[in-house]
Amino acid sequence: MSHSHAGHSHGVTADADRGKLRIALALILGFMVAEVVTGILANSLALLSDAAHMLTDAAAIGLSLVALRLSRRPPGGSMTFGLKRVEILSAQANGITLLVLAVLIGYEAIRRLFDPPGVDGSLVLVVALAGIVVNVAATAVLAQANRQSLNIEGSFQHLVTDLYAFIGTALAAAVILITGFDRADAIASLLVAGLMLRSAYGLLRDSGRIFLEASPKGLDPERIGRRMAEQPAVVEVHDLHVWEVTSEFPALAAHVVVEHDADCHRARLAMAELLEREFDVHHITLQVEQEPERLLQIEKTENG
Repeated sequence: MSHSHAGHSHGVTADADRGKLRIALALILGFMVAEVVTGILANSLALLSDAAHMLTDAAAIGLSLVALRLSRRPPGGSMTFGLKRVEILSAQANGITLLVLAVLIGYEAIRRLFDPPGVDGSLVLVVALAGIVVNVAATAVLAQANRQSLNIEGSFQHLVTDLYAFIGTALAAAVILITGFDRADAIASLLVAGLMLRSAYGLLRDSGRIFLEASPKGLDPERIGRRMAEQPAVVEVHDLHVWEVTSEFPALAAHVVVEHDADCHRARLAMAELLEREFDVHHITLQVEQEPERLLQIEKTENG
C-alpha cells in the first residue's frame, strides 16, 4: 500500500487571494448602499435587482474569505483531509444564491412588463454608469486571483454577471430617457436574470461533480487505466478511482496485479511517477500485489 502526496501548501497564493477578495468586498459594499437608496428613489427594479445581486456578491466574497481560512486548517481527528471541501460548499452556496435571485428577479420583471411603473431614467443612468466603473475595478482585482479554485470562481462569476447587469441597466435607462419606454427596465432585469441562471448552472454543475466524486475535467479514468496497464510486469489494473478532494486537488486509488516474480515496490514507484508526470496527480494510493504463482502450476499440470 502506498501514498504519494505532494504538499498543497498554497499559503502565499491564499494570502494574496484573500487580499484581492477584501478589496473587491470593500468596493461592492460601498456602492451597494448608494444603489439601494437610488433604486428606491428612482423606482427602478433594474437598479434594485442590481443592488440585490451586489448584496449576494458581498455575501459570496465574504463566504469565499471564510472558506479560504477554513480550508487552510490542517487535517485532524475525523477530518482526514482537513476542511478543504468547504471551498466547494462555498461555490455551491454561491450557485444556489444566484439561482434563487434569478427566479425572484425574473418573476418581478415579468410582472412589471404587464404593469410598468414610471422610472426616473436619468437617475438610473448615472448610478448604472458608476456601477460599471466599480464592477470593472472589482472584477479586474479578482481576475488576478486563482480562478482555478471554484471558491474564487464563484465570487468572480457573481461580479461578472453584476457588470453585465449594470451595462443592461444603463442601456435600459438610455432607452427610457430617449423614448419613454418604461418596460425597458423590466426587459433589462430579465436579461440579468438569464445571465444569473447561466452562472448558477456552471457553479452548481462543477461543484456537484466534486461532491459526486466524478473524475476531474481533463482526467479520463479509462486512459489512465490503460497507461498503468501498459507498464512493464503489470498484469491487471482494477478498482481504479479518480476524484477531486477540492479544486486543483485530484486523487487516485487503484488495485494493481503484477507478474508473480515482479518487484511490487519498483512497479508501484514506476506507476506513481507515471501518474505524476503524465496526469499531474500527486495524491496516489496504489495497492500492488503479485499474481499468485499456483495458478500457473495448475495450468502446467492440466497441460501436462
